[in-house]
Amino acid sequence: MQFYLATSFIFPRSLRLRLFTLCFVATHLPLLGYLVWGLATGRIALAEFVLLTLATIIGTGIALFGIGALLNPIHALAEALHEGKDDAPVLPVVGDVIQTLYAGVQRARDRIDDLHQAAHEDPLTGIANRRGFLAELDALPADRRRGCVAIIDIDYFKRVNDLMGHEEGDRVLAAFATRLSALVRRVDLVARWGGEEFAIFFQDCIEDEASWSLARIASRMRTHPIGDIHGRPISFSAGICRWNGGELEDALARADEALYDAKQSGRDRIARAPSLLQEV
Repeated sequence: MQFYLATSFIFPRSLRLRLFTLCFVATHLPLLGYLVWGLATGRIALAEFVLLTLATIIGTGIALFGIGALLNPIHALAEALHEGKDDAPVLPVVGDVIQTLYAGVQRARDRIDDLHQAAHEDPLTGIANRRGFLAELDALPADRRRGCVAIIDIDYFKRVNDLMGHEEGDRVLAAFATRLSALVRRVDLVARWGGEEFAIFFQDCIEDEASWSLARIASRMRTHPIGDIHGRPISFSAGICRWNGGELEDALARADEALYDAKQSGRDRIARAPSLLQEV
C-alpha cells in the first residue's frame, strides 16, 4: 500500500502508464549501467547499444501488454460497479490473485445488493416497505413528483389474526399486496406502510381518478374476496390526498387523517383530504 501511494504521482489517472514507467525504468537499469560504464571508459559500442535499447523497449511493451490484459477483468468489473451495471463479466475459476480479488468484489457487490433489497423491500409481501416507498418517490424527477398519495388500512384485520391465526393474517397481507399491485397502473407505486397499512402513489392523477381506482379495487375485493371475517369479505378503508411535489410528509399526514375519517364513518369506504382552500 505504501509503495502504491508513493508512486501515485506517476500518471495518477492511469495505472497502465504507471506500470509502464516502472517496468521501463526497472528493465533499463542494466542498460543505463552499461551506458555509464561505456562513457566513463570510452569502450561503448554504439550499434550494440542502440540495438539493445530497441530490444529492451520492445520487451517492455510486450510485458506491459500482458500485464494490461491480465488486469482487464478488474477494469471491467470496476467499470460495471461504477456505472451500476448488473452484467459484469463472469471470470472462470483459475485460482490466482486476480480471480480471488474479482470473486471477492463480486461477493461484496452481491451482499450490498441484498442489503439494499432487505432495507427497501417488505419480506412478507415482496413489495416496497415504507423506506423503499419514500426512496422511490425521492428519486423521481421533479416533473413526475405529482399526483395523489393514499394510505390504506385493511378493515378489522386484528380479527383475522385473533380468529384464524397469524399464518392466515400473513396470507391475507400477501394476497392484498398482490391485489393492489395487480390493479394499479405500472407507473403507480405500491408499498406496505406498516402492519396492515399500505400506501399507493398514483402518479399524475387527480383525486377523482385515484378514488375511482381504489373503488374498483374495493369492488374486486367484494366479488373476489381474499378472505372473509364472519362470512363477510375482507374490505379496506382509504384516505387520499393530492400531492403536487411539495412536502411529502404533509400530504401523507393529510391522507392519514382522511383514512381516520373513513374508518370513523363505518369503514369499507374511501375518503379524501379536504383541500387547503376548503380548510381556509
